[in-house]
Amino acid sequence: MQEIIVNVMNQFGYFGIFLLVVVENVFPPIPSEFILIFGGVLTTYTNLEVSLVVLYATLGSLVGAYILYIVGALLNKDRLLKVVNSKLGRCLSLKEEDVLKADSFFSNRGSRAVLFCRFVPIVRSLISIPAGMSSMPIIKFTIYTTLGTIIWNIVLVGIGSIVGNNWTSVVSFFGKYSFIVKILLALIVCYFIFKLFYRKKIDE
Repeated sequence: MQEIIVNVMNQFGYFGIFLLVVVENVFPPIPSEFILIFGGVLTTYTNLEVSLVVLYATLGSLVGAYILYIVGALLNKDRLLKVVNSKLGRCLSLKEEDVLKADSFFSNRGSRAVLFCRFVPIVRSLISIPAGMSSMPIIKFTIYTTLGTIIWNIVLVGIGSIVGNNWTSVVSFFGKYSFIVKILLALIVCYFIFKLFYRKKIDE
């Protein structure tokens, strides 16, 4: 995977960075840390500029975020409620009030969620889906997505441009950070699955 990313960036420059970031946003398992830090490294021995690497990475993030926002809009609250009230929803002990609470939470705190989740692996991409589902105004979504994304991109591209040949050790550090976050997310998912089945048993 890393060799492919390096080859694409070396061969296509800014467009390669843009394309890789779009794909990374739609398919979160692709490491954005690697793309952005190596993008910064490229500025130390090619004619690429830090500001333009950040710009193209940010544009790529926005395109990827819009794609997932549209997915969320297609899976809107009304359609989700139909699933909850269907046989499948009842089988999984899903409740309409949970969907309404989640929608209310995102309506009230969605801006902060979109902003701060841009710094969290996997979640930074997936947060666009509930934004679309709750019909978050596209202008507000764009502003907070851009703000959170550009901060993240400036930090990582900047680090890559500073560390140069030592970039692999920095990527390793962010890889550990990403791994820890993924473990925490997995534990949270397991907790909610346990809670779901526990509630199902109580209802029975």
